[in-house]
Amino acid sequence: MTETLHPLSPSVNSTRPPGLMHKLRMRLGQNSSISRSMGEGYVEFGEFRAERGGVKKVGTFAGVFCPVVLSMFSALIFIRMGYLVGNAGLFVTLAQFGLAYLIVIFTVTSICAISTNGAVEGGGVYFMISRTLGPEFGGAIGTLFFLANVVSSALCISACTEALVDNFGPNGYLVGESAGIPNGWWYRFLYRSILNAVGLGVSLAGASLFARTSLAIWVTILVCLASAFISFFVTAPQPIEKPFTNHLVNVTTFNYTGLSGQTFSENLYPDYGKDYTTDTDGSMIDFASVFGVLFTGVTGVMAGANMSGELKNPARSIPMGTLTALLFTAISYVALSFLTAATCTRDLLRNNYIYLQPINVWPPFIAVGMLLAAFSAGLSNLIGASRVLEALAKDNIFGFILRPMASHSGNPVLAVIASWLLVQIGIMAGSLNAIAQVNSVLFMTSYFAINLACLGLDLASAPNFRPTFKHFSWLTSLLGLLGCAALMLALRPLYTLGAALACCTLVVALHLLSPAAADPKWGSLSQALIFHQVRKYLLLLDPRREHVKFWRPQMLLLVASPRHAAPLIDFVNDQKKGGLFVLGHVRVGQLDGSGDPLAAEHKYWLKLIDHLKVKAFVELCLAESVRSGAAHLTRLSGLGAMKPDTVLLGFRDAEPPKDFFRDPNSPYKTDQFDLDTGEVIFPVRRGTDSSISSASYVRIISDVLCVNKNICLCRGFQRLDMAAVERKAPHLKYIDVWLVEALSPCSEEAFTVRALFTLQLACVVRSARGWQHLRLRAHLAHATGEI
Repeated sequence: MTETLHPLSPSVNSTRPPGLMHKLRMRLGQNSSISRSMGEGYVEFGEFRAERGGVKKVGTFAGVFCPVVLSMFSALIFIRMGYLVGNAGLFVTLAQFGLAYLIVIFTVTSICAISTNGAVEGGGVYFMISRTLGPEFGGAIGTLFFLANVVSSALCISACTEALVDNFGPNGYLVGESAGIPNGWWYRFLYRSILNAVGLGVSLAGASLFARTSLAIWVTILVCLASAFISFFVTAPQPIEKPFTNHLVNVTTFNYTGLSGQTFSENLYPDYGKDYTTDTDGSMIDFASVFGVLFTGVTGVMAGANMSGELKNPARSIPMGTLTALLFTAISYVALSFLTAATCTRDLLRNNYIYLQPINVWPPFIAVGMLLAAFSAGLSNLIGASRVLEALAKDNIFGFILRPMASHSGNPVLAVIASWLLVQIGIMAGSLNAIAQVNSVLFMTSYFAINLACLGLDLASAPNFRPTFKHFSWLTSLLGLLGCAALMLALRPLYTLGAALACCTLVVALHLLSPAAADPKWGSLSQALIFHQVRKYLLLLDPRREHVKFWRPQMLLLVASPRHAAPLIDFVNDQKKGGLFVLGHVRVGQLDGSGDPLAAEHKYWLKLIDHLKVKAFVELCLAESVRSGAAHLTRLSGLGAMKPDTVLLGFRDAEPPKDFFRDPNSPYKTDQFDLDTGEVIFPVRRGTDSSISSASYVRIISDVLCVNKNICLCRGFQRLDMAAVERKAPHLKYIDVWLVEALSPCSEEAFTVRALFTLQLACVVRSARGWQHLRLRAHLAHATGEI
């Protein structure tokens, strides 16, 4: 314990929380007004960040409702409804829609709760999860969510290509027997690449452009969908030819019956694979495969959250736009399912996925709808993927690997290009339905994480979790979480295990390697939950129920400078045996009204714990004298029943101090406590002068005994060579235990309470790592009093 301490460089004033006007200035930029548009770049202060790439102008309808509707319709509304009803029947299809929407609604309530609790920046869902669950888990889920958007974009582009070939390929619906565009694997890959390139061009033009044009796309698709509903009532019964792309059956025509009770009754129940037992990719058609395709129609619910960085008011737009989009798409799906089941035979639905086109009053309506719905959904997912990738880069989750992806100009060009390249790889998959299975699992993993984040926030009772959206509870989050987990495991266990393994691997890798995890700039829900549980169990830990049988060491080690006490700190850490270890330090001084002089120093003590790899708490005390500070620490350290019962002091002697942080042969060598300014943290005392007087040292011992604490005086630990102990050096054989009353040695008092306590500590030391091979050797006093 030192009388003086070299002042540390960070000032106390720098730790004060900024006032409201200061926060406002940081958010708007220095010397700027609310009415003036901002320049390039951005300003950061903790959680407060204002992007200056221009004023956000996208509203709820164009920025959330339209993208969500278009993303949810995607390939399902015009291309895959026949696949669902034809294979699963109307009852199971509606049940699957109900199950999917139930999970999605629970998830949307969690999204709405988190998004209305504070500012939502770019990255949407990733931003919400990372700011709640921390950089490791948030980065892992954000990566999977990025891949989910990439896979979904590839799925939609593949669906658009399928519609393109079915309409304009050889013998296509819109070209008839005349020559159309060539068909084949390489040609389809070419068409997908062209569509992907068009999406790249639009994405590079900016997400705001897509948001503004989404209204026109939505109106066009609405007209196309209305024409399909009208056609069910006005189109006469007729035979429908088999698509030229269907090579699985030999029948050439199927029947469209119009509104028919018999057709409706035949389509009520599932009849998987009656005509053939495999899907277009050769896999067996069952409940899981149908649900995997259906679930792609509800994954677009994230599209609005992905646009959070472009919205005027994300906290208002995301809940309102997403919920209204869910209602609109649910009505559309249910109505289309009923009308399809009442008018189309099962053979037609299973063998002609674009059955809506030949029965439409004007077939090009459906062709336009298919192409626009699939392409706009793919484009929305491509933009969403690039925004998530940019957010991962800005948060420094993957360090230098993604650093070039960060952009401060408003449009992440490199992130868009990287997302486009991955989509280009994804479109090489041959089967649309196969892509849909992977897509569903990845999105359900993201839903699982969102529900977990909201559940944790609610259970942790965090005071700052005050969302304006009130239609949620811990129960809805829990049901959404369990629903996602159960469905993934029940429907696609292998894909689910693969996603879980990938997520766990990413969490561990990011925890060990990520710069964001090493120096997190935002809080983690885990800390709030730990605090909640620790407080709960500390209250249950009643000191009145303590018993000697279950005693464990609870140590308070008072140190002057860790530079010459590093071996002692390491030794006491081995000695605690799962108990409490508190590092105490006294700084002589007093409060002068300018702030806490120990605030800046405390962070270096936390770094010290990380460097020495000890499990200890830090208690710093400011007092007028070392003795007074030691008394305060002895009396007040700890909390509740977890209070130190043993105080350890370094021995007061004239031993020359040794700087273990600078000794090249020391296992504790480090330079992180030598600042670039030349200042030295934890200075070593000079020469052979002791830091305190002998009288103060004795009084400290007396004070410890006065409050009924055990006292241990530690001498010679600067010569402790743990490397020699661990390698079982031949000259190290024993741990000597002196069961002797130092002031009055007597053989009759060899097993007093003090002696037994000493023996207990020796047994604890021997049980620690590196000491097990040593034998305990007890030294007693003879009857004459000699040792």
